[in-house]
Parts: sequence; C-alpha cells; structure tokens
Amino acid sequence: GLLGGVEYHDAQFDDARMALALARTAANHGASVANRVRCIGLVKDGGQVIGAALRDEETGRVFKTRASAVINATGVFADELRRKDDPGCAAALEPARGVHLVLPRDFLPGDHAIMVPQTDDGRVLFVIPRHGRTLVGTTDTEVERAELEPRASDEDIGFILRTAARYLAREPRREDILSVFAGLRPLARPAAGVESKKASREHSIEVSESGLVTVTGGKWTTYRRMADETLEAAIEALGLDLRQCITEGLPLYGFDPNAGVEAGLPDPRLMYGTDREQLDRIERADRFHAAPMHANLPLTPSQVIFAAREEMARSVEDVLARRTRALLLDARAAIEVAPETARLIARELGWSDAQAKASVDEFGEIAQGYLPA
Repeated sequence: GLLGGVEYHDAQFDDARMALALARTAANHGASVANRVRCIGLVKDGGQVIGAALRDEETGRVFKTRASAVINATGVFADELRRKDDPGCAAALEPARGVHLVLPRDFLPGDHAIMVPQTDDGRVLFVIPRHGRTLVGTTDTEVERAELEPRASDEDIGFILRTAARYLAREPRREDILSVFAGLRPLARPAAGVESKKASREHSIEVSESGLVTVTGGKWTTYRRMADETLEAAIEALGLDLRQCITEGLPLYGFDPNAGVEAGLPDPRLMYGTDREQLDRIERADRFHAAPMHANLPLTPSQVIFAAREEMARSVEDVLARRTRALLLDARAAIEVAPETARLIARELGWSDAQAKASVDEFGEIAQGYLPA
C-alpha cells in the first residue's frame, strides 16, 4: 500500500563540543567565563537590577558583580531566577522531558536517518546514525519541575523500544541499550489545555520592570538569532550604546577551513577543529596517550588531559559527559574508564587520592541513571 516517500537533508553536531567552542570564542573576545559558579541572587539599586550575587560552587565563596545588563539565559531554570527578581511573577516555562536511547549501530538498516512523523500517540520519533551508534528518540512528557539530572521513566523507555522495533533491523531489548539519557526542553508555557508536544519551540524575550532581561524557549538551531535578538532587546530597554552584531559571519573557536567529513564514520577528532594539533602534541610526548581507553569508546587519554588542561574540566563527569560524550555513547564503558580518567585529571589538577576517588564515586552515581533499570 505504499504510495510514496520523502527524503530530506538535515544536519547534526556535537552539542558538548559546540558549547565549548562558544564559551572559548566568547573568552577570546573579552568575556570572563566563570565555570561552576551559581547565581544566588540579584543586586538592585533603586529597584533596578544592576548585578548579581554569585557563589563559587567549589570553594563556597560568595561575591557580587555589577553589570550594565543582566541577562537570564538559564534554560529550564529561567523561572527560578525570574522569581529572585519578582517573587510573584507567573511561570513562563513548562519543562518537557525528552528521552533518547542509544543502541549499537547494526540496529539501523542503512546509512540514512528515519523520521516517524506519526506514532501511536502523535509524537514524532527519529532513528539516527550518530557517533557509530543508533540514536532513537525522543519522547515529550510534561514534568512538574526542572531537575539537574532528569531521568527516563520505564514508560518512556518502553514506548521508544516498542515504536522503534517496527523500523529497526531487529527488535531491540532493554539489554541492548548502551545508554539512555533524558533532557528538559525549556518550552514556553502553552495556553491552558495545550499539551507540551504541541507547545511552541520558538523563543520569547521579556524585560521585567526592574530591567532583568530573560530569554526562554528556543533551541540550538536558532541559538545565534536568539542571542542577537536578546541583546537588541537589552540595548533598547536599558538605553545601552548600540553595537553592531558581528556573530553572523564570525568563525567559532577552533574553526578549521580544511576539515571535512568523509563518507562513513567521521573522525571524532574533527569536532576538535584546530585543537587536534594540541591532541597530537600530547600524544607525541607520550605514545600511551594515543591509545583508546576502552574498546567501546572513541576516547583517548590525550582528550582527558586536554579537557583538564585547556577546557575547564573539573571532574570525571565534566570529561566523560560534558567535554566528550562517552557517558551518552556507552554508560557501562564510561563507568569502567572513570578511575583511569580520574588518575589523568588528578595529575593535571593536583588532586589527592581522596579527591580522585570522590570524583569517581560521584560520576558512578550519576552514570547509574544512564543505564536502563
């Protein structure tokens, strides 16, 4: 009964590497990038927001900083900061949980991604070749509150497995899952009675009476436009000096005009851009730093060392979940390499044995949530 089909082209990227590239690009243009610092309050003068109270999460030190404009771009936690400005403000967000399963590559019959536009309950499902794995998702489930470590429910996992089984080379089982991860979308609060899966993915910009600029909603695809429009709103509302936006044609940190992705599996180092040269130097200094740390992960000691030395990594979790995607590619393998990862970081940051063990234990507890129950 098949009448036809549609093929279209899309793009994929490594969000961890992209976030780092943006942070380092900002730093190269004069920004002070503060890692592991939490905003615990806003500083006001005459009812206007003029800065923020911040806490260093490693040392516990609290300090204040002043600014011409304070922009709240905290994703699913935006309402938390809005309430520090106005405790009575109405919620602007309704977080929705998305869940993905990672399966071995041989579950996907072919090199193309598959989009299922209409599942049993109306949600869209994707099956995507990614980093030598098969990525399947996503769900769209309303949640009551934002969490730092959202977890997939049994219902989420079961729905994805049942639906994907119709399109994969064979039926996937829970024991086939390499990793399961969940994230929260900062969806703008929909009108009463509208389900989250039908809520707008567009962004919204708000300037409070006290001058706090908040951007909510949106997605990676439009991140640059979101930033551009947010700064325009801040300039107009707060009477700041008008400046020309330069980001439309600005190469990001690490941009390599000679990089290209050949057919088949891409080299994971392509996403390091020109920093590949630094990885090479680390490996030339010690050939053991070029050896894979695990048969099931595209991870080398040189990447761990580089993350601690140059990319502000401060924990095993930073390296295995935020500087590389080891945890999302294979949670069991990531748990197995955690002790060696800690040893390499300890040498760079001067950790004691107790600090290294604590970082491994912390990562192990988090990583358990990436394994199917």
